[in-house]
Amino acid sequence: MACAWCNACNMVLGQVKIDEKSNKITPIPALLDLLALEGAIINIDAMDCRQQIAEKIIDHKADYVLAVKENKPHLLDDNKRSL
Repeated sequence: MACAWCNACNMVLGQVKIDEKSNKITPIPALLDLLALEGAIINIDAMDCRQQIAEKIIDHKADYVLAVKENKPHLLDDNKRSL
């Protein structure tokens, strides 16, 4: 399951089933479409740091914090230069 957790509410706001032979990349955009995100800050782990997901969050007028690891060297370098 891909879940949307709200720290302030201490509860799951929504969830989408992940197909058995899949990963979270496909269901996360569908989960984002289920939620009222305007003004929210979305926090996603490094595994799901994808342009498609970031664009979906922006489309919903929300902000994001996406973890970046060394397995995305160009993105990591860009982030280091912008500091």
